[in-house]
Amino acid sequence: MSRDLDTVFSALADPTRRAILQMLLEDDMAVTDVAEPFEVSLAAISKHLMVLTRAGLIAQEKRGRVKWCKLDPDALRAASVWMQSFGQFEPVNLDAFERFLEAELGPSPAPRGRRAAAE
Repeated sequence: MSRDLDTVFSALADPTRRAILQMLLEDDMAVTDVAEPFEVSLAAISKHLMVLTRAGLIAQEKRGRVKWCKLDPDALRAASVWMQSFGQFEPVNLDAFERFLEAELGPSPAPRGRRAAAE
């Protein structure tokens, strides 16, 4: 499972691949249609698609002479379940934390730039 998650998160680390997944949320797309909005070669997009396929994030199939890409949500589901395990922690409210620190330690000194401007 750990190696599968590593592969998924590695694939998701690239903004082009995330954009491709976003596009595939709408519908299946031909490889040439996937490549259209990007200013890179079709070969570069094909490499991105292979990374996404190996990670299990998309499936590719040939329909006639055209290769199609389809989102495969199972790998994302596994990554989502793993990330949700961290949801047990409450988000930190920085304003409340700052008020707590001021109550315990007193007001913090102003940054040097502000102090010099005030004098």
